[in-house]
Amino acid sequence: MKFVTVKDQDCEFIGLVDESEKLVLPLKKLWDQLEKGAFPITMLEAVELGDEFITKVQRLVGNVTSESYIPLDSVTTLAPLTKLRKNIFCVGKNYVEHAIEMGSEKDIPKHPIIFTKAPTTVVGYGAEVQNHQDVTSELDYEGELAVIIGKKGSKISREEALDYVFGYTILNDVTARDLQAQHKQFFIGKSLDTTCPMGPWIVHASAIENPHHLALETKINGEVRQSSNTKHFIFPIDEIIHVLSKGMTLEPGDIIATGTPAGVGKGYKPPRFLKPGDKMEITIEKIGTLVNTISEK
Repeated sequence: MKFVTVKDQDCEFIGLVDESEKLVLPLKKLWDQLEKGAFPITMLEAVELGDEFITKVQRLVGNVTSESYIPLDSVTTLAPLTKLRKNIFCVGKNYVEHAIEMGSEKDIPKHPIIFTKAPTTVVGYGAEVQNHQDVTSELDYEGELAVIIGKKGSKISREEALDYVFGYTILNDVTARDLQAQHKQFFIGKSLDTTCPMGPWIVHASAIENPHHLALETKINGEVRQSSNTKHFIFPIDEIIHVLSKGMTLEPGDIIATGTPAGVGKGYKPPRFLKPGDKMEITIEKIGTLVNTISEK
């Protein structure tokens, strides 16, 4: 199941994307027509409802016709989660080759490196990423698998960790490398407005049997820059969730970006940073493709 947040004129709603990825089912509208009782309005509410939400969707799908779907290209695709409770958790240097390209073998971490991006960074599929040329000359891309937490929990064991995952999406951790270096930490360089494209949808965890074996590819203007697989994670998802939750409560709707593989712009010699007009395409197996451009102005 692929769940999307879209906007039709001034109306924002969540929908179910069909197998062709060309049609979307407006879930609440149809629920109100066919069923009784409450139905979540936002994706956050849907994630909080968890298995009960999935059951409601399955009931709907069994009672609708093809005429109930609308063309996906007739609405605007937003980020799957448009209102976040907290910053996005990000894992740094979670692929060996990326750790080396950003430094040397000495930079391969022994424990997960965690930083965050501000909620104001988030934009959806097709949205422009501001070029921020007034504050940075080193804007870079990072294609990543993102995890959406589905249940509240703390001190989560590795054995139970994946049971706390609602689903998965694609995230582009766009980064101002010069700001990252100047400030000696990640937050400012990672948190410029619009620098977290996410989407195009959330794929429910039940549709991805093994999140640790997904091909990931990033293209810039059609050229492949990153090509790897989540099997190369240094720290797998269950370990990341376990470590984060040791002394911190994770909540439904929390987002964890699992790290980017080698091939970022800074890793090239000379570096190949993003320019106005550049088109970024990130594809992850079993999820889809996230497409965004860098603004001209």
